[in-house]
Amino acid sequence: MTDSQAHATQARSFGAAAEAYERGRPGYPPQALDWLLPADAKRVLDLGAGTGKLTRQLAQRGLDVVAVDPSEGMLIQLRRVLPGVPALLGNAEQIPLEDGAVDAVLVAQTWHWVDPERAVPEVARVLAPEGRLGLVWNKRDERTEWVLELGRIMHGGVEHQMEHPPVGPPFGSLERFDVEWTYGLSVDGLLDLVTSRSYVIGLSDADRVARLDEVRALVATHPALAGARELAMPYVTQCFRANV
Repeated sequence: MTDSQAHATQARSFGAAAEAYERGRPGYPPQALDWLLPADAKRVLDLGAGTGKLTRQLAQRGLDVVAVDPSEGMLIQLRRVLPGVPALLGNAEQIPLEDGAVDAVLVAQTWHWVDPERAVPEVARVLAPEGRLGLVWNKRDERTEWVLELGRIMHGGVEHQMEHPPVGPPFGSLERFDVEWTYGLSVDGLLDLVTSRSYVIGLSDADRVARLDEVRALVATHPALAGARELAMPYVTQCFRANV
């Protein structure tokens, strides 16, 4: 298997942990959406929508939203939560919408999985004139020591930061805006968060159990957590936007 094939397989793996993804992943701070969305946007595509974490926030703003994701397992969860939102199989390289169909395309936690050479012109195709592409990632703030240790347990290192997402023409210059915030979750929610990560999904059953046991031990023994039942996870939400 080539590196690109392995990357594509990993990108499609999330359906196997869709329920954990729905339970454990946070939404996005409202300041991020305020900044990402054009003021006059009415029609919005949530591309790589997953279980609809971002989709429901867009729908709550009264926007005409369509969700697209390559995983039927993820879309099953989305349709359960948001039965009135169109949820279509597709990906950034083949978007099942007509030309100029939306005013904005938002991509949450997903742009690092796409082929930008194919995705950029495809996103531009479905945007109306002067439409906007918005990219967003929730990143655990590993300046907090226990969160850094969690990252070491989860995947053996510091969380990757998407400092310069590949976009380019026909889009203009890429602007950036960060939001620091805190997400409250239970210990079970933290375990679901860990379970929903691609590098944990791909482990053997035995290795996954061992990884989750390490997380439980961290919560039980780290001085900053001291066996807490409710945790405060610090995040930095990284936002990027560019217009056609």
